[in-house]
Amino acid sequence: MGPGTGITENGLRRLLNEWDPIGVADAVRDEYDCMLAPLLQRLRHGADQAEIGEFLRHELEDHFGLAPLPSEPEGMAARLMSWWTDAGRADGIDRVE
Repeated sequence: MGPGTGITENGLRRLLNEWDPIGVADAVRDEYDCMLAPLLQRLRHGADQAEIGEFLRHELEDHFGLAPLPSEPEGMAARLMSWWTDAGRADGIDRVE
């Protein structure tokens, strides 16, 4: 299955729940689902790590009301970019669309 399928969405949900910036993923498994579609859209359209980090920072500050540490969104953005690249390789394609 290609990126953007249920498998990819589930993988992204797993990563966001592991990150768990507000500390509720053990109790609320879909807390970060509001970020799934926007993140997948950005990744599919070739967003770079800085763009993903900025989106995550904006969500933490404006949506969740947190003041993230400077490295939190950027570190998660790097992890998401690596995951996205690996998802494309696992599907046997060079570029994820």
